[in-house]
Formats: sequence, C-alpha cells, structure tokens
Amino acid sequence: MPISTQALEAAHLLDRIERLARAGEHDDRLNPAQWEALRYLARANRFSRTPAALADYLGSTRGTVSRTVASLEEKGNVSRDPSARDGRSVALALTPRGEQTLKRDPLLAMARDIELAMGADVENLLDGLRRTLRQAIARNDGRPFGACRSCRHFRGNARPSSRQPHYCALLDEPLSDADSQAICVEQEPAAA
Repeated sequence: MPISTQALEAAHLLDRIERLARAGEHDDRLNPAQWEALRYLARANRFSRTPAALADYLGSTRGTVSRTVASLEEKGNVSRDPSARDGRSVALALTPRGEQTLKRDPLLAMARDIELAMGADVENLLDGLRRTLRQAIARNDGRPFGACRSCRHFRGNARPSSRQPHYCALLDEPLSDADSQAICVEQEPAAA
C-alpha cells in the first residue's frame, strides 16, 4: 500500500518536533533515556514502577534500563526498594529531588508550543496522535500502557466509602483515584 505524501510529511514533522523537544534534555546532567525514565515513573501506577515495566515502556533492554536507573539513583532522582507485593522484585520511586527535576522537564516547553499552536484544536490533535500510537503499538506488538480507568479490569467505585474506592480485578488490588488515572503495564483497553 503506497504512503501518501501528506502522511510521510507528517512523519517527518513528528520526527523533527521530537528532536527539537529533546534538544534541552542534556541539561540537569540527564540524558534523554533518564528523562524518559523520570517521566514514566511520574505517570506509572504503583504496580508498574518496576525495571521490567520501564524497559517494556521504553522499548529497551533490561540491561540498559538497569544502567539508567543506577545513574538516576546516583543523582538522587530515584529510589529502589524491595517490592511490598513480591519480595523478589524491585519497586522504583521518584525521590523529592526527582520530582523537583521534573518541574524543569524540557518536554514542558513542547507542551506550551502545542497549546500555542493548537489552542482549542488540541483535542483533535490528541485524538489523531492516540490513534497513531495504537497503530504503532500494534505494529510493534507492544503494550498500550494506558490509564487504569480505561482498562477492562478496572472497577470504578467498587468500594465508595474507602480511601481506595476503585478496584483492579486482574491484580485483585484496591485502587485510589490517583491510581485510576496513572498508566499501567497490565492495562488492557476496555471494549469500545
């Protein structure tokens, strides 16, 4: 199937925009992979903050992710602790320093550029980018890493009087409102 010139131009534009967005990523003594890891940990739920999930999300090897996490630990941005759910695995977390670092994320400038360029049309852009991402994930046989709230295993307000009113039927775990909005390695899109 031939590719239209408009689709090819859009791919070139996305590539160029991505490179410009990454231009400031060597500030704060972080490389692009380290920035991506910090962003992921800030968005991931507590079940997905593992080196294996991070490697899946980044499409990287576990060895590369291990080096990235070790470097972020040395810089004081990430902590690594034994998992409360499974003593054999490791749970990653942003430290207060990591949270402060993300306030200087170069990707925030790109978000401002999008707001200025798109204004009220940003929802249309989001829709097209989400569909494009779904195609790329399917082509690469990847995981969606969507929000818990949009997962087929999510049970909203299953325990309304609790501090953790929601529930994950797959992991058999209660979920807070914050959990329900975070991305999850186990996410399976709910039927449309």
